[in-house]
Amino acid sequence: MLSQTGEHGGNTNKKVSVTKLYRNILANEGVIGLWAGNGANLLRIFPAKGVVFASNDYYRILLRKQFMNGNIDDPMPTYLSFISGGLSGITASACTYPLDLVRGRISGKIAAPNANIKYQGVWNTTALTIQHEGFFALYKGVTPTLIGAIPYEGIKFGTVGLCERLFPPSEDEKNNQIMRKLVFGGLGGVMAGVVLYLKDNVCRL
Repeated sequence: MLSQTGEHGGNTNKKVSVTKLYRNILANEGVIGLWAGNGANLLRIFPAKGVVFASNDYYRILLRKQFMNGNIDDPMPTYLSFISGGLSGITASACTYPLDLVRGRISGKIAAPNANIKYQGVWNTTALTIQHEGFFALYKGVTPTLIGAIPYEGIKFGTVGLCERLFPPSEDEKNNQIMRKLVFGGLGGVMAGVVLYLKDNVCRL
């Protein structure tokens, strides 16, 4: 991300090597700068992924009742997996966006409204944001994030649903589907990352 934005690269028109980028971070922020914003990131990941999978199961049940007469034996059509994934992505993003914004401010990717404000830690950043900008500032810029969550989680869960339809489990796999879920989940993440990388790349510029 820093290589793409050029925030630690001095001259943004000049390509910065990974080695020089690390040296700049260490010189400007010290070793701890390599993990800037990671505390907020870890706090965000746990509830975000939990909400994604829990809400996806919930939406899958609703969609099965609505479009499949409650049938739980047959694999869901790909488009329904896409819809449930997109809805779960919106739900998770709405619940955890404040932590995403806090992470961005701690790591220096999102500027403060006042140049004199120095963010230090998750709770300090949250308190300062509410104090100077109000509670709803924690959701500043949430719309693009919500919109972006639809295709990412949709493609991810849609790919998993497609793989489940194309490769139904054998009798041996029905009792142990850990490897199937691991492979299908990995393929879903790769597919979503490949399709949406260009959008993410442009957003970082």
